[in-house]
Amino acid sequence: MKEIKFKNVSKSYGDTKIVNSLDLTIKAGERLVLLGPSGCGKSTTLRMIAGLEDITSGDIFFGDKRINDVEAGDRDIAMVFQNYALYPHLTVWDNITFGLKMNGIKKEDIEKRTTEVIKILNLQGLEKRYPKELSGGQRQRVALGRAAVKNSDFFLLDEPLSNLDVQLRNSSREELIKLHEINRPTFIYVTHDQIEAMTIGHRIAILNRGDLQQIDTPEEVYNNPANIFVAKFIGTPPMNILTSKVADGKIYINGNYIANNKNTIPNLNGRNLIYLGIRPEHISVYTENSIGRVQGEVTRVENYGNQKCVSVTIGSESLKASIKNEQDIKKHQKIYLEMDITKCSYFDIKTEKNLKLEG
Repeated sequence: MKEIKFKNVSKSYGDTKIVNSLDLTIKAGERLVLLGPSGCGKSTTLRMIAGLEDITSGDIFFGDKRINDVEAGDRDIAMVFQNYALYPHLTVWDNITFGLKMNGIKKEDIEKRTTEVIKILNLQGLEKRYPKELSGGQRQRVALGRAAVKNSDFFLLDEPLSNLDVQLRNSSREELIKLHEINRPTFIYVTHDQIEAMTIGHRIAILNRGDLQQIDTPEEVYNNPANIFVAKFIGTPPMNILTSKVADGKIYINGNYIANNKNTIPNLNGRNLIYLGIRPEHISVYTENSIGRVQGEVTRVENYGNQKCVSVTIGSESLKASIKNEQDIKKHQKIYLEMDITKCSYFDIKTEKNLKLEG
Protein backbone atom coordinates (compact mmCIF):
# COMPACT_ATOMS: atom_id res chain seq x y z
CA MET A 1 0.00 0.00 0.00
CA LYS A 2 1.12 3.53 -0.76
CA GLU A 3 0.03 6.99 0.28
CA ILE A 4 -1.05 9.60 -2.25
CA LYS A 5 0.29 13.14 -2.11
CA PHE A 6 -0.99 16.23 -3.87
CA LYS A 7 1.56 19.04 -3.99
CA ASN A 8 0.12 22.39 -5.10
CA VAL A 9 -2.12 20.69 -7.67
CA SER A 10 -4.44 22.80 -9.81
CA LYS A 11 -6.82 21.94 -12.61
CA SER A 12 -8.29 24.46 -15.02
CA TYR A 13 -10.43 24.38 -18.12
CA GLY A 14 -9.41 27.53 -19.94
CA ASP A 15 -9.85 30.39 -17.50
CA THR A 16 -12.08 28.33 -15.20
CA LYS A 17 -10.28 26.86 -12.20
CA ILE A 18 -11.78 23.62 -10.91
CA VAL A 19 -9.15 22.71 -8.30
CA ASN A 20 -6.99 25.39 -6.66
CA SER A 21 -3.46 24.67 -5.38
CA LEU A 22 -4.47 21.48 -3.57
CA ASP A 23 -2.07 20.14 -0.92
CA LEU A 24 -3.33 16.85 0.43
CA THR A 25 -1.91 13.59 1.78
CA ILE A 26 -4.06 10.46 1.66
CA LYS A 27 -2.62 7.91 4.06
CA ALA A 28 -1.82 4.40 2.87
CA GLY A 29 -4.72 2.06 3.59
CA GLU A 30 -7.13 4.69 4.90
CA ARG A 31 -10.65 5.44 3.75
CA LEU A 32 -10.70 9.10 2.71
CA VAL A 33 -13.94 10.71 1.57
CA LEU A 34 -13.91 13.71 -0.76
CA LEU A 35 -17.07 15.61 0.19
CA GLY A 36 -18.65 18.75 -1.17
CA PRO A 37 -21.46 20.23 -3.27
CA SER A 38 -21.74 19.80 -7.03
CA GLY A 39 -18.96 21.61 -8.88
CA CYS A 40 -16.57 21.72 -5.91
CA GLY A 41 -13.82 19.72 -7.69
CA LYS A 42 -14.11 16.39 -5.87
CA SER A 43 -14.70 14.19 -8.94
CA THR A 44 -12.00 16.06 -10.85
CA THR A 45 -9.58 15.37 -7.99
CA LEU A 46 -10.45 11.66 -8.12
CA ARG A 47 -10.02 11.56 -11.90
CA MET A 48 -6.59 13.19 -11.62
CA ILE A 49 -5.56 10.36 -9.26
CA ALA A 50 -6.85 7.83 -11.80
CA GLY A 51 -5.07 9.48 -14.71
CA LEU A 52 -8.34 10.32 -16.46
CA GLU A 53 -7.73 14.08 -16.16
CA ASP A 54 -4.50 15.90 -16.92
CA ILE A 55 -2.99 18.10 -14.20
CA THR A 56 -2.70 21.78 -15.07
CA SER A 57 0.04 22.42 -12.50
CA GLY A 58 1.59 20.78 -9.45
CA ASP A 59 2.47 17.14 -8.78
CA ILE A 60 0.80 13.94 -7.60
CA PHE A 61 2.84 11.16 -5.98
CA PHE A 62 2.07 7.52 -5.27
CA GLY A 63 4.52 6.89 -2.47
CA ASP A 64 7.77 8.46 -3.70
CA LYS A 65 6.87 8.14 -7.39
CA ARG A 66 5.64 11.20 -9.31
CA ILE A 67 2.81 9.93 -11.50
CA ASN A 68 1.78 13.03 -13.49
CA ASP A 69 2.78 11.40 -16.77
CA VAL A 70 2.00 7.77 -15.91
CA GLU A 71 -0.78 6.33 -18.06
CA ALA A 72 -4.04 5.43 -16.32
CA GLY A 73 -3.59 1.74 -17.12
CA ASP A 74 -0.22 1.68 -15.37
CA ARG A 75 -1.36 3.17 -12.05
CA ASP A 76 -2.71 -0.02 -10.38
CA ILE A 77 -6.12 1.59 -9.84
CA ALA A 78 -9.53 -0.03 -9.33
CA MET A 79 -12.35 2.40 -10.00
CA VAL A 80 -16.13 2.37 -9.67
CA PHE A 81 -18.21 5.00 -11.45
CA GLN A 82 -21.69 6.35 -10.82
CA ASN A 83 -22.93 4.53 -13.94
CA TYR A 84 -22.05 0.88 -13.50
CA ALA A 85 -20.79 0.27 -17.09
CA LEU A 86 -21.30 -3.50 -16.99
CA TYR A 87 -20.87 -5.64 -20.10
CA PRO A 88 -24.48 -6.51 -21.08
CA HIS A 89 -23.47 -9.72 -22.87
CA LEU A 90 -21.55 -11.14 -19.87
CA THR A 91 -22.92 -12.85 -16.78
CA VAL A 92 -22.32 -11.58 -13.24
CA TRP A 93 -19.42 -13.99 -12.83
CA ASP A 94 -17.86 -13.05 -16.17
CA ASN A 95 -18.30 -9.31 -15.54
CA ILE A 96 -16.43 -9.62 -12.25
CA THR A 97 -13.68 -11.86 -13.60
CA PHE A 98 -13.18 -10.21 -17.01
CA GLY A 99 -10.31 -7.95 -15.97
CA LEU A 100 -8.54 -10.74 -14.10
CA LYS A 101 -8.66 -13.03 -17.14
CA MET A 102 -7.35 -10.26 -19.39
CA ASN A 103 -4.41 -9.74 -17.01
CA GLY A 104 -3.51 -13.43 -17.01
CA ILE A 105 -4.35 -14.13 -13.36
CA LYS A 106 -4.27 -17.83 -12.50
CA LYS A 107 -7.62 -19.63 -12.61
CA GLU A 108 -7.46 -20.73 -8.96
CA ASP A 109 -6.74 -17.14 -7.85
CA ILE A 110 -9.65 -15.85 -9.91
CA GLU A 111 -11.92 -18.45 -8.34
CA LYS A 112 -10.82 -17.59 -4.79
CA ARG A 113 -11.04 -13.80 -5.16
CA THR A 114 -14.38 -13.83 -6.95
CA THR A 115 -16.03 -16.29 -4.57
CA GLU A 116 -14.97 -14.18 -1.59
CA VAL A 117 -16.24 -10.92 -3.11
CA ILE A 118 -19.54 -12.45 -4.23
CA LYS A 119 -20.14 -13.67 -0.67
CA ILE A 120 -19.42 -10.26 0.87
CA LEU A 121 -21.67 -8.51 -1.66
CA ASN A 122 -24.54 -11.00 -1.25
CA LEU A 123 -24.50 -11.98 -4.92
CA GLN A 124 -24.67 -15.75 -4.34
CA GLY A 125 -27.12 -17.37 -6.74
CA LEU A 126 -26.83 -14.53 -9.27
CA GLU A 127 -23.55 -15.61 -10.86
CA LYS A 128 -25.16 -16.77 -14.14
CA ARG A 129 -27.52 -13.83 -14.58
CA TYR A 130 -26.99 -11.01 -17.07
CA PRO A 131 -27.14 -7.29 -16.14
CA LYS A 132 -30.62 -6.87 -17.66
CA GLU A 133 -31.88 -9.51 -15.20
CA LEU A 134 -30.59 -7.61 -12.16
CA SER A 135 -32.01 -4.78 -10.05
CA GLY A 136 -30.16 -1.48 -9.81
CA GLY A 137 -28.73 -2.44 -6.44
CA GLN A 138 -27.50 -5.77 -7.75
CA ARG A 139 -25.84 -4.13 -10.77
CA GLN A 140 -24.12 -1.69 -8.43
CA ARG A 141 -22.77 -4.56 -6.34
CA VAL A 142 -21.44 -6.30 -9.46
CA ALA A 143 -19.57 -3.12 -10.40
CA LEU A 144 -18.10 -2.97 -6.89
CA GLY A 145 -17.11 -6.62 -7.11
CA ARG A 146 -15.40 -6.15 -10.46
CA ALA A 147 -13.21 -3.44 -8.94
CA ALA A 148 -12.60 -5.22 -5.64
CA VAL A 149 -11.23 -8.45 -7.15
CA LYS A 150 -8.35 -6.57 -8.76
CA ASN A 151 -6.65 -6.27 -5.33
CA SER A 152 -5.22 -2.93 -6.44
CA ASP A 153 -3.29 -0.59 -4.17
CA PHE A 154 -5.84 2.15 -4.86
CA PHE A 155 -9.65 1.83 -4.80
CA LEU A 156 -11.43 4.89 -6.22
CA LEU A 157 -15.21 5.36 -6.05
CA ASP A 158 -17.11 8.21 -7.73
CA GLU A 159 -20.57 8.48 -6.13
CA PRO A 160 -21.27 4.76 -6.66
CA LEU A 161 -24.40 4.69 -4.46
CA SER A 162 -26.17 7.80 -5.73
CA ASN A 163 -28.61 5.84 -7.93
CA LEU A 164 -29.83 3.65 -5.07
CA ASP A 165 -32.73 4.11 -2.69
CA VAL A 166 -32.10 4.92 0.97
CA GLN A 167 -32.37 1.35 2.28
CA LEU A 168 -29.99 -0.03 -0.35
CA ARG A 169 -27.53 2.78 0.29
CA ASN A 170 -27.41 1.89 3.98
CA SER A 171 -26.65 -1.79 3.33
CA SER A 172 -24.21 -0.96 0.54
CA ARG A 173 -22.15 1.26 2.85
CA GLU A 174 -21.60 -1.73 5.11
CA GLU A 175 -20.55 -3.85 2.13
CA LEU A 176 -18.08 -1.20 1.00
CA ILE A 177 -16.38 -1.22 4.39
CA LYS A 178 -16.19 -5.02 4.31
CA LEU A 179 -14.60 -4.86 0.83
CA HIS A 180 -12.00 -2.39 2.06
CA GLU A 181 -11.10 -4.59 4.99
CA ILE A 182 -10.12 -7.53 2.74
CA ASN A 183 -6.82 -6.01 1.55
CA ARG A 184 -7.05 -2.44 2.95
CA PRO A 185 -6.19 -0.55 -0.24
CA THR A 186 -5.88 3.23 -0.15
CA PHE A 187 -9.57 4.04 -0.54
CA ILE A 188 -10.84 7.37 -1.96
CA TYR A 189 -14.58 7.90 -2.08
CA VAL A 190 -16.37 10.85 -3.71
CA THR A 191 -19.82 11.92 -2.52
CA HIS A 192 -22.02 14.94 -1.86
CA ASP A 193 -23.87 12.94 0.82
CA GLN A 194 -22.65 13.83 4.31
CA ILE A 195 -24.14 10.68 5.87
CA GLU A 196 -22.07 8.52 3.52
CA ALA A 197 -19.01 10.61 4.38
CA MET A 198 -19.54 10.33 8.14
CA THR A 199 -20.17 6.58 8.10
CA ILE A 200 -17.56 5.47 5.54
CA GLY A 201 -14.54 7.73 6.03
CA HIS A 202 -11.65 7.45 8.44
CA ARG A 203 -11.16 11.09 7.41
CA ILE A 204 -13.19 13.56 5.37
CA ALA A 205 -11.74 16.17 3.01
CA ILE A 206 -14.33 18.89 2.41
CA LEU A 207 -14.05 20.92 -0.79
CA ASN A 208 -15.82 24.05 -1.98
CA ARG A 209 -15.22 25.82 -5.28
CA GLY A 210 -11.97 23.94 -5.75
CA ASP A 211 -10.52 24.83 -2.35
CA LEU A 212 -9.86 22.40 0.50
CA GLN A 213 -11.86 23.65 3.48
CA GLN A 214 -10.94 21.04 6.09
CA ILE A 215 -9.57 17.52 6.37
CA ASP A 216 -10.06 15.58 9.58
CA THR A 217 -11.96 12.75 11.23
CA PRO A 218 -15.78 12.73 10.99
CA GLU A 219 -15.94 13.62 14.70
CA GLU A 220 -13.68 16.64 14.31
CA VAL A 221 -15.35 18.12 11.24
CA TYR A 222 -18.70 17.76 13.01
CA ASN A 223 -17.65 19.13 16.40
CA ASN A 224 -14.97 21.62 15.30
CA PRO A 225 -15.76 22.83 11.77
CA ALA A 226 -12.93 24.91 10.29
CA ASN A 227 -15.27 27.60 9.00
CA ILE A 228 -18.92 28.48 8.51
CA PHE A 229 -19.14 26.64 5.18
CA VAL A 230 -18.19 23.35 6.86
CA ALA A 231 -20.46 24.09 9.84
CA LYS A 232 -23.45 24.50 7.56
CA PHE A 233 -22.58 21.66 5.18
CA ILE A 234 -22.13 19.01 7.87
CA GLY A 235 -25.11 18.06 10.01
CA THR A 236 -28.85 17.58 9.50
CA PRO A 237 -30.18 20.05 10.42
CA PRO A 238 -26.97 22.09 10.03
CA MET A 239 -25.26 24.08 12.74
CA ASN A 240 -27.02 27.31 13.73
CA ILE A 241 -24.94 30.41 13.00
CA LEU A 242 -25.91 33.44 15.11
CA THR A 243 -24.50 36.96 15.09
CA SER A 244 -23.40 37.54 18.68
CA LYS A 245 -21.89 40.31 20.79
CA VAL A 246 -19.15 39.68 23.35
CA ALA A 247 -18.66 41.90 26.42
CA ASP A 248 -16.93 41.19 29.74
CA GLY A 249 -16.57 37.49 28.93
CA LYS A 250 -20.28 37.16 28.24
CA ILE A 251 -22.13 36.42 25.02
CA TYR A 252 -25.30 38.16 23.89
CA ILE A 253 -27.69 37.18 21.10
CA ASN A 254 -30.05 39.92 19.97
CA GLY A 255 -29.40 41.67 23.29
CA ASN A 256 -30.08 38.55 25.35
CA TYR A 257 -27.38 37.38 27.74
CA ILE A 258 -26.46 33.69 27.53
CA ALA A 259 -25.23 32.20 30.80
CA ASN A 260 -21.72 30.83 30.49
CA ASN A 261 -18.40 30.31 32.17
CA LYS A 262 -15.99 32.70 30.46
CA ASN A 263 -13.24 30.07 30.74
CA THR A 264 -15.09 28.11 28.04
CA ILE A 265 -14.77 31.03 25.59
CA PRO A 266 -11.60 30.90 23.47
CA ASN A 267 -9.23 33.82 23.07
CA LEU A 268 -11.26 36.20 20.94
CA ASN A 269 -8.45 38.78 20.70
CA GLY A 270 -10.62 41.68 21.71
CA ARG A 271 -13.42 40.95 19.26
CA ASN A 272 -16.79 42.28 20.35
CA LEU A 273 -18.76 40.80 17.46
CA ILE A 274 -18.58 37.14 16.33
CA TYR A 275 -20.62 34.40 14.75
CA LEU A 276 -21.64 31.83 17.35
CA GLY A 277 -22.27 28.30 16.05
CA ILE A 278 -24.32 25.75 17.94
CA ARG A 279 -25.94 22.53 16.78
CA PRO A 280 -29.68 21.94 17.34
CA GLU A 281 -29.05 19.02 19.72
CA HIS A 282 -27.03 21.29 22.04
CA ILE A 283 -29.99 23.59 22.67
CA SER A 284 -32.54 22.72 25.37
CA VAL A 285 -36.12 23.97 25.03
CA TYR A 286 -38.24 25.03 28.03
CA THR A 287 -41.66 26.60 28.52
CA GLU A 288 -40.51 28.57 31.59
CA ASN A 289 -37.87 31.27 31.83
CA SER A 290 -34.72 31.17 33.94
CA ILE A 291 -31.37 33.00 34.13
CA GLY A 292 -29.38 32.58 30.94
CA ARG A 293 -32.30 31.35 28.85
CA VAL A 294 -33.28 33.21 25.70
CA GLN A 295 -36.88 33.79 24.72
CA GLY A 296 -37.99 32.90 21.21
CA GLU A 297 -41.08 32.16 19.17
CA VAL A 298 -41.69 28.86 17.37
CA THR A 299 -42.29 29.25 13.63
CA ARG A 300 -42.29 25.58 12.64
CA VAL A 301 -42.28 22.07 14.15
CA GLU A 302 -40.76 19.19 12.14
CA ASN A 303 -41.22 15.55 13.08
CA TYR A 304 -38.24 13.28 12.32
CA GLY A 305 -39.74 10.19 13.92
CA ASN A 306 -37.20 9.66 16.71
CA GLN A 307 -37.29 13.35 17.63
CA LYS A 308 -38.71 16.71 16.61
CA CYS A 309 -37.02 19.91 15.54
CA VAL A 310 -38.41 23.39 16.12
CA SER A 311 -37.57 26.49 14.12
CA VAL A 312 -37.35 29.51 16.41
CA THR A 313 -36.95 33.25 15.91
CA ILE A 314 -35.06 35.39 18.42
CA GLY A 315 -35.63 38.92 17.20
CA SER A 316 -33.81 39.12 13.86
CA GLU A 317 -32.04 35.79 14.40
CA SER A 318 -33.45 32.34 13.62
CA LEU A 319 -32.30 28.87 14.66
CA LYS A 320 -33.33 25.23 14.98
CA ALA A 321 -33.43 23.22 18.20
CA SER A 322 -34.03 19.52 18.77
CA ILE A 323 -36.76 18.50 21.20
CA LYS A 324 -38.04 15.19 22.56
CA ASN A 325 -41.16 13.71 21.03
CA GLU A 326 -43.01 14.00 24.32
CA GLN A 327 -42.47 17.77 24.49
CA ASP A 328 -45.72 19.43 23.45
CA ILE A 329 -44.44 22.45 21.55
CA LYS A 330 -46.63 24.20 18.96
CA LYS A 331 -46.22 26.79 16.24
CA HIS A 332 -46.35 30.44 17.47
CA GLN A 333 -45.67 29.33 21.05
CA LYS A 334 -43.20 31.36 23.13
CA ILE A 335 -40.38 29.18 24.46
CA TYR A 336 -37.07 29.61 26.28
CA LEU A 337 -33.77 28.27 25.01
CA GLU A 338 -30.75 27.21 27.03
CA MET A 339 -27.54 26.74 25.06
CA ASP A 340 -24.64 24.50 26.02
CA ILE A 341 -21.81 27.01 25.63
CA THR A 342 -19.19 24.27 26.04
CA LYS A 343 -20.38 22.81 22.71
CA CYS A 344 -20.34 26.10 20.78
CA SER A 345 -18.05 27.13 17.93
CA TYR A 346 -16.92 30.72 17.40
CA PHE A 347 -16.24 32.24 13.99
CA ASP A 348 -14.60 35.46 12.86
CA ILE A 349 -17.09 37.92 11.36
CA LYS A 350 -14.88 38.73 8.34
CA THR A 351 -13.02 35.49 7.55
CA GLU A 352 -15.73 33.12 8.88
CA LYS A 353 -12.94 30.90 10.23
CA ASN A 354 -13.19 28.98 13.49
CA LEU A 355 -11.47 31.02 16.22
CA LYS A 356 -10.73 27.94 18.33
CA LEU A 357 -8.77 26.38 15.50
CA GLU A 358 -6.95 29.63 14.80
CA GLY A 359 -5.78 29.57 18.43
